Amino acid sequence: MSRVEEKYRPAIAGKKLPIVTIDHKWHQLFARVEKTNAISDKEQELNELLRAQGKCNSEMKKVRQIKKKLMDEIVELMDQQDAATDVKVEENRRLINECNDKIKEFQDEALDFPGKIEKANAELMIETMKVCYENMRLNEHHISSIGKWIADVRIELKKNVVRKQEMEIANQEIYSYMHDIFGADVIDIFDMKFKPDEHKVVKQKPTENDSEKESEA
Repeated sequence: MSRVEEKYRPAIAGKKLPIVTIDHKWHQLFARVEKTNAISDKEQELNELLRAQGKCNSEMKKVRQIKKKLMDEIVELMDQQDAATDVKVEENRRLINECNDKIKEFQDEALDFPGKIEKANAELMIETMKVCYENMRLNEHHISSIGKWIADVRIELKKNVVRKQEMEIANQEIYSYMHDIFGADVIDIFDMKFKPDEHKVVKQKPTENDSEKESEA
């Protein structure tokens, strides 16, 4: 038994496990988890066993239907007393014996399927658990790293918010002190140099009336 089986097999020991390949949620799982070659191989093995079991049961049912038909024919022929009927009855009995032998073979074969299917299903489930927990472990590692990054960014963001507020307050105080010291007229002149875009005068295009006034002049 491998280390993986030693780790996960106790979790499923003694439990009646659902057939995972016929569970829609098991297939949905691989939208989040990559299906490995090992899982694909075990999935194929399990599906082949299920198909073989279904075929065995189907064939056995057909043989039983043939046997029933042969027995019904014998019952119908019992009232007839002639050589041809005796031959037919004897032939049917021979075919019924062949059906019995075939049914016995199918029954013996069918007895092996539950154990084989249970084993294949358990192995597939263990492989699935292995891959899923490995993905979850890697995700937890990334979650931890991203969580630390978010915490660091939040701290830096708070620091920058404080810095921004301090600089805004400093600018307001500097401007206020300068205004008190130099006066509004001087400050306005310097404002035009410090913030020229805010003091630009937009020159409008001359209107028709302006053109007429210039002509009259």
